[in-house]
Amino acid sequence: MTDSYLTVPGRGEARFEVRGSEFIGHVSPAATVDDAEAFADAVGEEYADATHNVPAYRVRADPFREYSSDDGEPSGSAGDPALNVLQQREIENVVAVVTRYYGGTNLGVGGLASAYSRAVKEGVDDAGVVEEVPHEQFTVTVAYDDSGSVRSVLESAGVEFEADYEAEVVFEVRVPTVDGSDLRDRIRSATSGRAAIEME
Repeated sequence: MTDSYLTVPGRGEARFEVRGSEFIGHVSPAATVDDAEAFADAVGEEYADATHNVPAYRVRADPFREYSSDDGEPSGSAGDPALNVLQQREIENVVAVVTRYYGGTNLGVGGLASAYSRAVKEGVDDAGVVEEVPHEQFTVTVAYDDSGSVRSVLESAGVEFEADYEAEVVFEVRVPTVDGSDLRDRIRSATSGRAAIEME
């Protein structure tokens, strides 16, 4: 799970009608299964009067998790087509919910599959797709005498960090996961092992 992956940077939405039924595609980033399920629940509550709220998500958990539900639509007509879009676009850490207000005309399994997949496609297009590199965070606590050494290591590595100067100096560091171990070794070396390093 240290390699880069594609995801959505924020929320997206799509709305359209098919033969009287209104479809609303909601897409959001989701770092965990809990995030994905919380978003699906929130959409379900916001659109509680809808005929269906169909969820699908792909999350980089351990193990990797994929989920979809037809939410009362005919089997295979809603959840699978929604999830299939996320799979085809190879997007991860993402959740989609398609809300449907029934318009009085049955669309058939093919028509439903087309509408549900279109709602996710257009929702993803609205959100945009970005390449994400997994990051980790850790804190480095050192005495003032070592703070200059730590700061120069962090600046030369080009990572994000914040420094808090009080009785001791605490650096909050955010680093790509693939580089984390090496960076911590450099900090230990620069401070002769005096740096206290804690993973978050």
